[in-house]
Amino acid sequence: MAKIKKGDLVVVISGRDRGKQGRVLEVRPEEDRVVVEGVQRVKKHTKVGQSSRGSRTGGIETVEAPIHVSNVMLVDPETKKGTRVGYRTETIERDGRTRTVRIRVAKRSGKDI
Repeated sequence: MAKIKKGDLVVVISGRDRGKQGRVLEVRPEEDRVVVEGVQRVKKHTKVGQSSRGSRTGGIETVEAPIHVSNVMLVDPETKKGTRVGYRTETIERDGRTRTVRIRVAKRSGKDI
């Protein structure tokens, strides 16, 4: 189970973008990688073509490349610093049925994420 999900605020803990914070745009669990907004930006050369309206496309674009999930850390909602992620289980009773849910918890402050 991935501890980092799409939309989470993370901080980069190693690499050339160390210390930068950004939102997770995409999670690739099969590769253990995440795409973070504004982090690991690379130049991508795309082939010149035409769109359906006739405007030219292509050229050099700057896009975010995937970064390994071990190089990012979730940001604690209270301290605004990196934190490890833990889980707490709760049983919820709803419509006569009981369910067990796992809630992500910041190890640094103990707050729910």
